[in-house]
Amino acid sequence: MPDLTITPIFLDGFATLPLAPEARDAMLAAWTFPGNAGSPNGSGERAARIIADARADVAALIGAAPAEIIFTSGATEANNLAILGIAHSALARNSSRRRIVVSSVEHKAVLEPANILAGRGFDVVVAPVDQYGRVDLPRLESLVDECTLLVSVMMVNNETGVVQPVSEVASITHAAGALFHTDAAQAGGKVAIDVLELDVDYLSLSAHKCYGPMGVGALYCAAGAPTPEPLIYGGGQQNAVRPGTEPVALIAGFGAAAKMAMVALCEDASRGRTLIGALLDRLAQQQIRFERITGDRPVVPASAAIRLEDVNGDDLCAMVARNVSLSTGSACTAGQVRVSHVLERMGLSDVDARSVVRIYCHRYLTERDIDAAAAHIIAAIVRSRVATGEVRQ
Repeated sequence: MPDLTITPIFLDGFATLPLAPEARDAMLAAWTFPGNAGSPNGSGERAARIIADARADVAALIGAAPAEIIFTSGATEANNLAILGIAHSALARNSSRRRIVVSSVEHKAVLEPANILAGRGFDVVVAPVDQYGRVDLPRLESLVDECTLLVSVMMVNNETGVVQPVSEVASITHAAGALFHTDAAQAGGKVAIDVLELDVDYLSLSAHKCYGPMGVGALYCAAGAPTPEPLIYGGGQQNAVRPGTEPVALIAGFGAAAKMAMVALCEDASRGRTLIGALLDRLAQQQIRFERITGDRPVVPASAAIRLEDVNGDDLCAMVARNVSLSTGSACTAGQVRVSHVLERMGLSDVDARSVVRIYCHRYLTERDIDAAAAHIIAAIVRSRVATGEVRQ
């Protein structure tokens, strides 16, 4: 049993982020009074107003109009709604386009619905990435043709932090008359997003990846793009695209987190770069051998995916777990014997892939936290090398 009296230094920000105080306060305020946004009374009107305000704040975070935001249970549902919903919509419109193009390093919330469509007669093709995890644009362009219905390439990878060339992919996609979706779960609130400038048709968000609560997310649907067919059916909420009673408090927390993210975006990025730089400097100063697997490619601020020489990532995470929260690969695939599909597609060997850990420094960490975390990590690495006789002078 874990010791619940000890709070580890949290460096697992790719998996989730701490709840912002502003989001917590908004949720508590929403929970104070009962209310169903669909009820024709004062309590219902209050709930509806909370949802409307949050929808406006989430929309503002990505430069969208409030009417273009559909709340979901998270980015997984948003991705499924985009991939499956657009495919079903195309079938309903008797569209002849049957090709779906996805990158090889997408989250499984994109790859799995794409695989489902492959089993239903769609032509699903996978675009490769380079050794640093960035999509190969010439290869992708060769896969997008007049038969393509939808292209989906994530904005920021959830295992490496690498930023994908979304604008360029959108341009390639639209030149072929196809639709473009991006999974921005790891980008929302961390990098500036303008859906009009990027020219995306659909964009997925997750609240808990931007200091909001777990259990809520959103899908942006551009006003001029086809509306996805719903995945579930019910009372007609949210224009029947995603029916179901809205979770008022969760949506309030999402809105507050999005609003705070806009205010803190530049400061978070600057501080995050300083903290991750300090952590890596501490490792280097103690002769810990590592390399950033993304090379010099752009990554989301405050992040690093590093391959530690002669260190098993899972063993390291376990050794420091009492004091530092680290992870290897995607939290959604943790525990599987097979290594991360993302690292495989980047060309890492099995041994090298198992030596990779991912780090994200959230906005509430201090330099003292970073010093302490580095000390625990360094001590664990030294202990593991002594145990295996791998210490070198």
